[in-house]
Amino acid sequence: MLTYQTAGESHGKGIAALVDGFPAGVPLDLNVVDGELRRRQGGYGRGGRQTIETDAAEILTGVLHGASMGSPILLWVKNRDYKLESMPELTRPRPGHGDLTGSVKYGTGIRPILERSSARETAGRVAAGALARLLLRELEIEVVGYVESVGDVDLTPCAETLTQTPSEMREIRDATQVFSLRPDLDEEATRAIDAAKEAGDTLGGVVVARVFNVPFGLGTHAQWSSKLDGRLAQAVAAIQAFKGVEIGDGFKLARVPGSQAHDEILWNENQRDARTLGFVRPTNRAGGIEAGMTNGQPIVVRAAMKPIPTLRKPLRSVDLVTKEPVEASFERSDACAISAASVVVENVVAFEIAAAIVEKFGGDSLEEIKARLKLFNESVATRLENGNWNV
Repeated sequence: MLTYQTAGESHGKGIAALVDGFPAGVPLDLNVVDGELRRRQGGYGRGGRQTIETDAAEILTGVLHGASMGSPILLWVKNRDYKLESMPELTRPRPGHGDLTGSVKYGTGIRPILERSSARETAGRVAAGALARLLLRELEIEVVGYVESVGDVDLTPCAETLTQTPSEMREIRDATQVFSLRPDLDEEATRAIDAAKEAGDTLGGVVVARVFNVPFGLGTHAQWSSKLDGRLAQAVAAIQAFKGVEIGDGFKLARVPGSQAHDEILWNENQRDARTLGFVRPTNRAGGIEAGMTNGQPIVVRAAMKPIPTLRKPLRSVDLVTKEPVEASFERSDACAISAASVVVENVVAFEIAAAIVEKFGGDSLEEIKARLKLFNESVATRLENGNWNV
């Protein structure tokens, strides 16, 4: 199994990601990893921390002559703003954060909870996801993440934009300040962020990750814990400040009849050799996953991020020592981190797809995965040719 864990604190020495089960023989290009880490630090509305840190990853283990060895890979992102031991203790928990719940659970002050629950931890998740993307790249699978709304500013892409190639979509996104596919609405989105900042407030939004050229059959229907849509939802919902996840049209499907909720199945002889194996859909309401398994269509994951709970104009709280009413604590924070959050979602999704690839097609080496993917496609083609679908 391909898995990862992170370690480290916001103001500690750094953030680590330990990736286990990564196949051997994958070229490890740190420029890709560092590029994703830089994007995570970008986007309109970020705070002062991003001017201090310049994130870059070191690969400390699991690489030889520029390629993965098949052994655990330890990624390390050093914090320049290391000052954990000198940071003051806090007694005024912030509503919406882990300050109160963590202090009650672990019997500590707020500082130990704040340091680990901070979104700084996502540097490790982005590094691990970017590593996984190097595997996906070898299999011609691409992931594109973007912002679909900032506060109440709707940045839903035009239908024509979604027909473009992943590289064209990235080019459009990277030309905007908020990482959306609506450059015509970029100014409106930045104005909304400026207004929230001026008011001492924060904004959230909605992000989308799309995965292209995905093979049939990732995930399974056989056990709830192995369904790919469930695994994607868990991975994305575990990102700091995310409160909602949907696959495909998600919640919209609850408001329409069945005739408008499902994707009809058609046959296109010209796509026999594509990842769709010849099966095409005029719509993709299921977001590329049916019964926990990929169906050859692009995977679409949409997620909602709440506004950051650290406010310059603090909400009411209670001092943990005196029990007196107070304003919640404030530490350096962003007015809006939805752009950065889209990068985190994109890479978290990439890792889960890579993990499903390893499970389906074998994880010892890149060569084995490619061979087994080819064999799978050939066996399906044979069944389609013979019309024999018996076990």
